Amino acid sequence: MIPLTWDIVSHGLAESGRFLAIAVTGVVILEGLAYIVLHRLLKYKYALPAMLIIPAFVAVMALIIYPFGFNMYLAFSNMSMYRFKEFSVGLSYGLQNFLDVFRHPVLQNVTFFQLLWRTVCWTTVNVFFHVLGGLFLAILLNRPMRGKAVYRTLLVVPWAIPQVIAALAWKGEFHYQYGFANIMLQRLGLAPIRWLSDPRWAFIAVILVNIWLGIPFMMVIILGGLQSISSEYYDAAQIDGASGWQQFRSVTMPLLQPVLTPAVILGIVWTFNNFNVIYLITKGGPMEGTDILVTSLYKAVFEFYRYGFGAAYAAVIFIILLVFAAIYLRVTGGFKGAWE
Repeated sequence: MIPLTWDIVSHGLAESGRFLAIAVTGVVILEGLAYIVLHRLLKYKYALPAMLIIPAFVAVMALIIYPFGFNMYLAFSNMSMYRFKEFSVGLSYGLQNFLDVFRHPVLQNVTFFQLLWRTVCWTTVNVFFHVLGGLFLAILLNRPMRGKAVYRTLLVVPWAIPQVIAALAWKGEFHYQYGFANIMLQRLGLAPIRWLSDPRWAFIAVILVNIWLGIPFMMVIILGGLQSISSEYYDAAQIDGASGWQQFRSVTMPLLQPVLTPAVILGIVWTFNNFNVIYLITKGGPMEGTDILVTSLYKAVFEFYRYGFGAAYAAVIFIILLVFAAIYLRVTGGFKGAWE
């Protein structure tokens, strides 16, 4: 591994500064052209709003629309390590790539449907405990107590730590001989667990780490939602004789829904596509036992060099998340207020 030196840091800062200067220059030129065309030449009534939107529109086109279109282009190609420069594009290649996603192992042994089931389990368990833990802590912090700011700061620490550092630290804690988890189990009189060499326990280990990382985000979002609920609703419920559970079910949860729905969707999408935790702790192993869809996608592209297949595989994952989000929004009506 190359050590981090001052030369590397200064080179990185110089590259970042150069990129920032190019971006700022591009925005200035773009705004200047928009001003001349829209305001001076066309006398457009809404020139100022259009000028404010144009940089964001260009950024979306460059960072989202173009990569997505290029991915779909590659999905209909036979691009691979052996055909990196001289690949062909056609409908037959696209159909073959999309069919290969479902009918052949994505990696060496594991198939798409095994990975999909594992990803669904991974996402469901993680998001369930994220919401449950975040809701529990948010309700506690929303009550009058001394030292509330200190508790909030401490509880946000897992979220503030970069995932790379947290994941590598937890990898050490799951070491069979020297890890904190097995030391605590032995002190309780239990046998140590082969966390990182047994596929089942390795999957449980990465789930535990991701739950620990994800609860603070949900806690912050839900706490913001709780603080936006007027105390008058609870006063009226108490006058009507509602119990604490009835207040939670009939006041808190319905009024939290506009906040909770996008947070849950974001949580599902982020967890579904979470690459860092699994890859940094287990690299998808042992025996591909902790791979989910996105880690297997990375391996298919950057370890097996199946670029056309990987692009089709990425499109399938995108469609799954798009369909899920549409169904979830339809069922929960989470954005209903935005359209009324």
